Amino acid sequence: MNGENEVYDVIIVGAGIAGLSAALYTARQRMKTLVVSKDLGGQLTLTELIENYPAIDAVSGLSLAQKVERQAKKFGAIFIYGEEINKIEKQGDVFVLKGIKGEYKAKTVILAFGKTPRELHVKGEQELKGKGVSYCAICDAAFFKDKPAAVVGEGEPGLEAIELLSRYARPAYYISKSTTLVGSDESLVKSILNNENVKLYLGYTVKEIVGDQKVKKIIISSLKDGSTVELDVEGVIIEMGYELKTEFLKGLVRLNEKGEIIVDELGRTSCEGIFAAGDVTSTPYKQAVVAAAEGVKAALSAYNYLRSKSGLPPVTVDWKAEKKKFAVQLRL
Repeated sequence: MNGENEVYDVIIVGAGIAGLSAALYTARQRMKTLVVSKDLGGQLTLTELIENYPAIDAVSGLSLAQKVERQAKKFGAIFIYGEEINKIEKQGDVFVLKGIKGEYKAKTVILAFGKTPRELHVKGEQELKGKGVSYCAICDAAFFKDKPAAVVGEGEPGLEAIELLSRYARPAYYISKSTTLVGSDESLVKSILNNENVKLYLGYTVKEIVGDQKVKKIIISSLKDGSTVELDVEGVIIEMGYELKTEFLKGLVRLNEKGEIIVDELGRTSCEGIFAAGDVTSTPYKQAVVAAAEGVKAALSAYNYLRSKSGLPPVTVDWKAEKKKFAVQLRL
């Protein structure tokens, strides 16, 4: 899938609605497109029902993400999940992106990773990502069918995650710093409290996630007396909300005081060849439809950037799917 010397026309970092929409458009223009992301959907998966997306009466966040992913794949986009880019370097006319799984090269980059799932920062977490450690219950709960697994969570995201995991895992552990279950949906709270398959560890924090090739257990500690408990599990789903993680971009692109990537009206960053879209940028109105449009804008800007490098004029009006012959010429 990713040869050591393979150079993509564009690498899109993030598979939320902005990244997915960008991938649909770059792939449709026959740009060799790679999408790398921790998960599918990003923050979109936290939304159970979207009712304000044009032309769609109602759809779940995950379902919307899956629909756009299928469209992008239809035009040839390649996806790698469970990956996190932590360094980007420019070497000549090529960008080198380094992640926890590997190294990737591209002529252009679109940063669309939105806000990043908040991590626990405990021993074993980094080593076991993608090996039982997950940050998306909707994406991965079914993988733990009839297996012991745990959710480490807070607030509504945590409650929704454990309710979902309890449908698959046996048993489903819920670990939270909070000493009580509190949520705006009282029926959800009651359902969790009355579910015999859910084992609650309230007022606990995670000390370590243990395993080699996969998760084997989780060690938790009581906030009250410091005592520890070891739980044999095959999966740990972390649902602690999201944060903006752009520190690794300092010195590469301009950031504002909030850490957001500064972009112009065309989705261009301060670094030529790097574009950005969605919640990771300074663009206001953090809405799915806005992020999707910004993703498309960044994709078309990346396409025009490659055209300019080939000595061709930009396309501004008549956007049609590119022919294969021209696509090959573009990648030379």
